[in-house]
Amino acid sequence: MSPYITQARVYCSAVALRLVLLFYGLLQDAYSPMKYTDIDYFVFTDAARYVSQGRSPYERETYRYTPLLAWLLIPTSWPNPLWFSFGKVLFAVSDIVAGWFIVRILQSPNGAAMSTERALKYASIWLLNPMVATISTRGSSEGLLGVMVVALLWAVTCRRVGLAGVLLGLAVHFKIYPFIYGPSIIWHLDSPDPSDPAEKRSSSPKTSSWTMTRSIKDILFTFLNRSRITLCLSSLATFSALNLLMYVIYSQAFLEHTFLYHLTRVDHRHNFSPYNTLLHLSSAMPGRVSSLRLESLAFVPQLAISAVLIPLALAKKDLAGTMLAQTFAFVAFNKTEENMVSRPLNQN
Repeated sequence: MSPYITQARVYCSAVALRLVLLFYGLLQDAYSPMKYTDIDYFVFTDAARYVSQGRSPYERETYRYTPLLAWLLIPTSWPNPLWFSFGKVLFAVSDIVAGWFIVRILQSPNGAAMSTERALKYASIWLLNPMVATISTRGSSEGLLGVMVVALLWAVTCRRVGLAGVLLGLAVHFKIYPFIYGPSIIWHLDSPDPSDPAEKRSSSPKTSSWTMTRSIKDILFTFLNRSRITLCLSSLATFSALNLLMYVIYSQAFLEHTFLYHLTRVDHRHNFSPYNTLLHLSSAMPGRVSSLRLESLAFVPQLAISAVLIPLALAKKDLAGTMLAQTFAFVAFNKTEENMVSRPLNQN
């Protein structure tokens, strides 16, 4: 191994990068009219303050997230001003943990089976990326979701299917869009688990005559292997339990702001979506542009490509590459896309 590429050097450099940006952010917020802190971070911390007072996080306008996020950020409401940056530290730590999982995936025999040095080189694209570090230290919660998704990929790679289901259910509860990875994982789990003799037997080669004459029932039982059933049940149980808990506590406000709002959302400001012009006209002249609800129909091509076509075409070949392609397609066809660089200009 090269003396310049070691785990200690890479991880310490990643931590140092984020510490520098955190302290720089404090200075810019204090002395510059253009603030470093993302405006969404103020939404998160306001919601956390409401929760600490026994109130609903949805009393904060524009809070459209799971209450779990506000619960996690309760320390930001504590009296000492330094605690206000707790969320940024949490998101930055999530970045680093995600990088650690990337290394583990690349080293895994079921993954790329890379050496530690080579895995660290690739993981450094994430760990030492100033854009990734800037987003988390500005207060974007995407770092939390990022570590959930990378941990999900690691769990599937290591055939910890039950854990993968829990992580998938948690990620989808946290933000809706990770559900697109579910079809890819289910399709990928067609390959037998080496530790499961039953699956190895059920997937053993059959004669061509048997293949030609097997019934739909046989195909269904072959598709519904133990791994797929475990993934579906564990993810559904986790997702349902979290949603039920939040509904019991926050009732209809939870469903409205966390899920239903996104189905009819029309946000044409600083929007780089291919639907931007149509959404802008729709919001300016409601009912005159079209009788169809564009904000709802926009999901059709987005989900058809990211949740159906790409998994069917790629998932059995390369799960990590498939999830990357899904993410790219989902973002490219999303009806709301923002330029993160321009957002501070709109905070005042």
